Amino acid sequence: MSSNREIHLASRPQGWPTADNFRLVETEVPTPGPGQIVVRNRFISVDPYMRGRMNDVKSYVPPFALDAPLDGGAVGEVVAGGGAGIDVGDTVLHGLGWREYALLDAGSARRVDPDLAPVTAYLSVLGMTGLTAYAGLLDVAAMRPGETVFVSGAAGAVGSMVGQIAKLRGAGRVVG
Repeated sequence: MSSNREIHLASRPQGWPTADNFRLVETEVPTPGPGQIVVRNRFISVDPYMRGRMNDVKSYVPPFALDAPLDGGAVGEVVAGGGAGIDVGDTVLHGLGWREYALLDAGSARRVDPDLAPVTAYLSVLGMTGLTAYAGLLDVAAMRPGETVFVSGAAGAVGSMVGQIAKLRGAGRVVG
């Protein structure tokens, strides 16, 4: 556990991203300080919003920095450190993907149960995607049983879950 691989944004894409916009960088595996953990990422999430973060424009989330590791949702195993109820061997969800080993404050990771569901589910239906679909449909749109639900982005991750949740919650008809 001495070598770490990270994907850095080397340049801002013009149009479709290409391999030239990224750089594989080898670094040392970080050493945790008090209250920190090192996580060996097993899965990372690559999501559509990340393309917008490759541009240097104002948005709801800051742009990716050049010559620095990209970030995003990840699930992995704690291999060093501990704190905030997280110990070595725990499986955690966190926001420092795009690297093999991530150093973060233990309080910014969420322990997940790999026996409850496949760990990849925490990056989708049991993660931000599922929460966005659930809250958007039931809290924001306040869908009621029997209603017709139209999902304009039904082919996407959140939209496809909205359709499934709508059916499970008794929508009369779901159109995507």
